[in-house]
Amino acid sequence: MNLLIAALGVLGVASSGPLIAATLGATTVSALAIAFWRNAIGAVVMATPTLVREPRQFGRITGSEFRWSLVAAVALALHFACFITSLQLTSVAAATALVCLQSAWIAVIQLFRGTRHRWQVLAGLGIALGGVVTITGFDMGSSPDAFLGDVLAVAGGALAGLYTLAGGKARQTMTTGTYTTLCYGMCAAVVAVLAVFSGQPLAGFDAAGWLGIIAITVCAQLVGHTAFNHLLATMSPLLVSMIILLEIPGAALLAAVFLHETLPAGTYAGLALILAGLAVVVTGQRSRADRRRGAAAGKGAQGDEPPSGRLAELGTD
Repeated sequence: MNLLIAALGVLGVASSGPLIAATLGATTVSALAIAFWRNAIGAVVMATPTLVREPRQFGRITGSEFRWSLVAAVALALHFACFITSLQLTSVAAATALVCLQSAWIAVIQLFRGTRHRWQVLAGLGIALGGVVTITGFDMGSSPDAFLGDVLAVAGGALAGLYTLAGGKARQTMTTGTYTTLCYGMCAAVVAVLAVFSGQPLAGFDAAGWLGIIAITVCAQLVGHTAFNHLLATMSPLLVSMIILLEIPGAALLAAVFLHETLPAGTYAGLALILAGLAVVVTGQRSRADRRRGAAAGKGAQGDEPPSGRLAELGTD
């Protein structure tokens, strides 16, 4: 059963890039409209169980929880703006791989905050950076627009890293339903403001456009992320993190099959380097976390790691 759920999760998140690219290319839907409706619908869906079972949870949100959730929401909104726009400029495979660098960005942010990483993390960062240079080098030579798309995707990955770290802070004391409802709701509000200032419409699309928005929300937001949320209760965070990395080749394969996207051989080499580097980074980070949990258990700590801490490892696309 876990293998089936994992397959659904990978298919869900891997479909995000191709579905967004197809919707933007074939309909009148704007980039920010996808980000807005994806989060607005997600907030409503995540709020429903909490409102039915324990609505008072929303009244117990503290100032600190709200502030961290707001930071996460703003970072998520800017992440979507960068990533979705990048899909209009560069290939789905390149954009997905570059935005998945969020794990590496988290390691970099932790490094500047004084965290001493194992050598595997530093080595993985170097390998992933080599993949970035490879992809952007090929795109710089092929098209200025593609290079700009690469830059936006890299920025989207950094913002995703900030979203994950801020969300991890909020989720230390918040339930998943409460946090995701608040974060997704505020993210939708921020995106709506961005849409007003940029002049991008949030409604008035044709039927195909709305179908694309619904497909993106269901596949990537609800099926993909929900599947990984479930797996975190039955599988180790390391294994789940490794499974999520399959989004990179999965998105490239779906784009090749359904969008007939072809890439230079050098770009595929860059994808492979990023995938390998991220695998090394995730392994190094999780090994360090596992040692800390083992030490805490040895000192008499009781209970499992809160689900909120494990959920912070998830991606955003």
